[in-house]
Amino acid sequence: MPKYIGIDTGGTLTKIAFLSATNELQLLAFPSNDLQSVKEWILQHASIAAIGATGGRTEQLREVVKDIRSMHYIVEFEATLKGVRYLLQTEKVDIQDAIITNVGTGTSIHYMSEETHVRVGGTGVGGGTLIGLAGLTTGVTDYEQINMLANRGTRHGIDLLVKDIYQGMDTPISGDLTASNFGKVGIIGRTDFAQEDILATVQGLVGEVISTLSIQYAEQNKTKHIVYIGSTLSDNDHLKYVMAHYTELKKHTAIFLPDHGYAGAVGALLNIMEEHEEAIENVSI
Repeated sequence: MPKYIGIDTGGTLTKIAFLSATNELQLLAFPSNDLQSVKEWILQHASIAAIGATGGRTEQLREVVKDIRSMHYIVEFEATLKGVRYLLQTEKVDIQDAIITNVGTGTSIHYMSEETHVRVGGTGVGGGTLIGLAGLTTGVTDYEQINMLANRGTRHGIDLLVKDIYQGMDTPISGDLTASNFGKVGIIGRTDFAQEDILATVQGLVGEVISTLSIQYAEQNKTKHIVYIGSTLSDNDHLKYVMAHYTELKKHTAIFLPDHGYAGAVGALLNIMEEHEEAIENVSI
């Protein structure tokens, strides 16, 4: 039974992290529009002594659980980076510094070194954009269905690539880079594309915007490594491929961590354990 739990109340999902009786990290999630279910889960675990919380809906959750448990808040950026450092260490990823790109409903971008971390930027393009554009262009708004269909699609007939412009000529940059997302549509005058192809192209647009910004911040901070995290990437192999491929084309290294969507919850858990001076050295994940 968990003694401490960490909760990250995101715009779409509320994630929970805690330790099992055998000191193994356990993770679960609830829709953020169903905080009552979170309360019911907490009520089922009377062993919980304290809750570490982070995320934009923390106050909403506090109102829901105030009669049963107190919560200790940690700023979201602090919790996320604490969780990322722990996950990197657990996975034995030895890097001195990196850009940390957190793809949630929107996207927040940080620079992390051994000594410190700082938020360097972000964009409103993220998981919310993905679902919104998918709904507007195809009528599909279910995240799992978007991912399934996008995996079957191709972007070749919709995106305009650099090599499409420099036909038969040497290109000044890689010909496989996107010159214009959705750029072929206006040129060929077609709109009757398959849902799968449209959704693959929407994912391409979202992934490349986020990757481009991340690469620019990596170059500004003189690091080769970009760690991509966030619940939008969970079970989305197509989006991860887009981001990894684009990052590598631009001569940087893309890193995807297991359980990356739970970095904030893990950080909140570690924070509440540290506050109560609990040992965390031998936690397995």
